[in-house]
Amino acid sequence: MKARRRPLKNSAVRLRGTPKGRPRKRFGQHFLLKPWAAKVAASVEPQPGDVFLEIGPGPGALTLPLAESGAPILAIEIDRDLVADLATKVPKNVTVMSGDVLTTDVLAVLSGLEPQHALTPPAGEAPPARRFRIVGNLPYYIASPILIRLIEWHRREGIFADATVMVQKEMADRLVAKPGGRDFGVLTVLLGQHARITRLFDLPASAFKPAPKVRSSVIRLEFGPPAVRVVDENLFERMVKAMFGQRRKTLTNALKGFDPTTPAVLALAGIDGMRRPETLQLEEMGRLADLFSSVREPRVL
Repeated sequence: MKARRRPLKNSAVRLRGTPKGRPRKRFGQHFLLKPWAAKVAASVEPQPGDVFLEIGPGPGALTLPLAESGAPILAIEIDRDLVADLATKVPKNVTVMSGDVLTTDVLAVLSGLEPQHALTPPAGEAPPARRFRIVGNLPYYIASPILIRLIEWHRREGIFADATVMVQKEMADRLVAKPGGRDFGVLTVLLGQHARITRLFDLPASAFKPAPKVRSSVIRLEFGPPAVRVVDENLFERMVKAMFGQRRKTLTNALKGFDPTTPAVLALAGIDGMRRPETLQLEEMGRLADLFSSVREPRVL
């Protein structure tokens, strides 16, 4: 995917093999060396029935080894030059699509792909059901919006089983953070509400050519039912964003603008208003959101 014109410290580290030309600085390109690309592909562990959506395939460092499993792959890439080049390299089970994953409707195309089947399925057993999965390298400067989009897909469609993606190490630290630490924040909560997140392994700067100034991590999100059941998911999200938007303040002050009844709601929830947002457990946030929801409901006379 294209990076911004001005080089950024957190510019996209492309999950690619070394192409014929040199990396283009205006795209913030850093090419992943083949041994590391093979390690990422192996960590995905494709199985019969899998159908993959790959985000940002570049010239196919991950696409090609993953395609050897026989699984159908829909690879979406925003760089049209790379799309044209990759389309000439991939086998028949790979569909290369030009577009921005944040705005392109990929689900309609993905749902039309048929899964691979086991070569020798046990006698009398039905072929494996489709399991939709996500893989790829997320451009660092838009990784957060992409991750949020994955959660939106899960909440709306519920079709994806998991996502194995590469992000900046600092982001991975935030996603797997526990309550009480400085890394625990909005993304930790909103993604952790709908996915179990695991760090698989880290990638050193030397895994890329040229070496970037940041380290990377490969993480897996396993989508599932909400970690905490809440009455109003949208209200829960707004509350979390409001709470961490002023994380240096106490809960009472951080949520004052969100709802004027905050002191009373905190008291009902049994939560000390002097606590900081990052100290709350997910269960406490869910209880708090449900109480905010209840006080906003009109009374039935």
